Amino acid sequence: MRGTRPLNMPRRFRIVPASQLGEKPVPGECMRNRNGFSLIELLLVVAVILIISAIAVPNFLRSRERANEASAVASIRVINTASVTYSMTYPDMGYPALLTNLGGVNPCDATPAQACLIDDLLAQGTRGGYTFVWAGDGLTPSVSYTLTGTPQVVGSSGQRMFCTDQTGVIRYDPSGAGCNGSSLLLE
Repeated sequence: MRGTRPLNMPRRFRIVPASQLGEKPVPGECMRNRNGFSLIELLLVVAVILIISAIAVPNFLRSRERANEASAVASIRVINTASVTYSMTYPDMGYPALLTNLGGVNPCDATPAQACLIDDLLAQGTRGGYTFVWAGDGLTPSVSYTLTGTPQVVGSSGQRMFCTDQTGVIRYDPSGAGCNGSSLLLE
């Protein structure tokens, strides 16, 4: 019952902390009257924040990798569709000789050298942590091509390498090292 006075005690006799009387303070009494946090409390809060971030950061990095891989697959599909459109629009050329033939800077006037079918950044060969490489067959009209999508940093921007050809079937290599016609099919 510290700090309170019994009903029968006169008002002039109050109980005051010993620290206010000039006497030696009672252990723990100073802690009740303090402002702020102790060093131990702050260290505990920092430790909890570090533990939570140690759990969250790897999950964030994995989800970014998966998002980059999904973007790479979508980009390969866009390039496949654009190459078929190019071959139908310019039948005397067949498939484009270069990936840059599918793009074009805005405003764009479509020609066989600049078909304006895909975003120019994708036509330059990079998007979402992946690098895309187009290999034509060198014939006129071109009847085949291969396209690979490789992570710029394997294990960071993506794990799997993707590839396709004129059939439009997308394949992948889980190591990110070398995708070819006998690699696993993307489902």
